[in-house]
Amino acid sequence: FQMKRDSGYSTVAEQQKQEEKLWDALKISAYVFSTGLLTFTALVNSVSWLMQDITLGNFWQTTWLNFYNFFEGDEWTIFLFGAALVPALAFWGFNGILMVADITGKPTFITRYRIQLGKNDPVDTKKLCQAIYTALGNQFFVSLPMLVPMFHVMKWWGNTFSKELPTFQWFLVELSIFTIIEEILFYYTHRLVHHPVLYKHIHKKHHEWTAPIGVVSIYAHPVEHILSNTLPVMTGPMVMGSHIVSIAAWFSLALVTTSISHCGYHLPFLPSPEFHDFHHLKFNQCYGVLGVLDYLHGTDKVFRQTKAFERHKVLLGLTPLSESIPDAPKTAE
Repeated sequence: FQMKRDSGYSTVAEQQKQEEKLWDALKISAYVFSTGLLTFTALVNSVSWLMQDITLGNFWQTTWLNFYNFFEGDEWTIFLFGAALVPALAFWGFNGILMVADITGKPTFITRYRIQLGKNDPVDTKKLCQAIYTALGNQFFVSLPMLVPMFHVMKWWGNTFSKELPTFQWFLVELSIFTIIEEILFYYTHRLVHHPVLYKHIHKKHHEWTAPIGVVSIYAHPVEHILSNTLPVMTGPMVMGSHIVSIAAWFSLALVTTSISHCGYHLPFLPSPEFHDFHHLKFNQCYGVLGVLDYLHGTDKVFRQTKAFERHKVLLGLTPLSESIPDAPKTAE
């Protein structure tokens, strides 16, 4: 009884089991993050090595200087290009491919990996158009104006528009810090907009899609887009005083990652979207991105008892996880 009173667990075995679950959550988060990070690192290093071998120089540094000189060092233009245009192209380029699959059902290489079978097959084009209009509105009328104060913060740091690029190793450090800051801010602001008072007037719009698609990642009320979508991503670079190249890469990565988590397809070799897809299905589970805060707050208990949790991993083969780990057949009442 003394042990239960002090630790909150009735037995040592139960306490050990809870610690093992926490460790499992940390390992899953670390695996997903490190897999994407290693893939990105390998790709960048390979391209850098190839380009350096061809040009006999520092390819990325030379490219940045040429870009800087092309705009004659106009910091506002460079900032808009890196913080707005490049991420927007990444977002709409990736989601353009997904929308073709959502509308036409082809290519089957994508659609066979659908998570919620029979949903958005094909997608309601009227709802899709509404989502596109809202997403564009949030980008132009919410995110873009928010870049103005961010620009002045970055100028205050004095390193954002340096002619010397940060090292790739430093960018990896920044990326880790960005991810942690985004996870904390997104989890708590997301739970905030799920409060009944705010949900009805703000967050309910985003949850009109119980089976989300990629573009729905920024289909939200403007207040939510500020609190949960934009500020968690912007804060890291502002805290770190990051270079505009780092900002462009981080914003693009964040937009593509959230599109993956909403896309409705568990595609091979990409981070698992099962966690956030389950949130859209059940509303009161899986508020975060990595899952650690959900575990600590107990907001993933239902998710952990489902087949979706078993499928929440990087698919390293070509067989859809909906086939290899199917849902249990429904029993007649």
